[in-house]
Amino acid sequence: MFEIIAKGGFVMAPLIICSVISLAVIIDRSLFWLKQRKEISAEEFLKLVEAGREKELAEKTNASVAMESAATKEVIKMKKYLPAMDTIITLAPLLGLLGTIIGMIRSFDVMSLAGLGQPHAVTGGVAEALIATATGLTVAIITLIPYNFFLNKVEKAVEEMEHYATRLEMIFKNEKK
Repeated sequence: MFEIIAKGGFVMAPLIICSVISLAVIIDRSLFWLKQRKEISAEEFLKLVEAGREKELAEKTNASVAMESAATKEVIKMKKYLPAMDTIITLAPLLGLLGTIIGMIRSFDVMSLAGLGQPHAVTGGVAEALIATATGLTVAIITLIPYNFFLNKVEKAVEEMEHYATRLEMIFKNEKK
């Protein structure tokens, strides 16, 4: 394993760092979404408001209703570290391509010194190029799938918040009449 990493050249170091960061973010976001518990469902919340049971509502939610501010804070929490994943998805293949270019330059340099009669002298640079490219693509692909999953969860949660906020506004308007 370490031999392969060493053959990949110096771009392997930032690729390994990207993979560690990606793994840490995937674990963090997975734990975040697993811990999401609803103290009270949105439907329950709206029924309590419609019934005028604010006292019971206050006991269940343990907070005052400042919807927009609370929603904004929640969206920020949900999107935490997603830009880092997005950057890794873009950066890792580019680092792999950089490794490819550097490996090919080394191969051509060896060919110019050793001549075309020694193909074994060229294979080290080609191996470096292929290892770096494969690693960069692997890191990006492995990061892309959870990134899209988490981004989709955020978008669905935001849509749900907007839906229930609109319904709550309608309830309050009807109560004023």
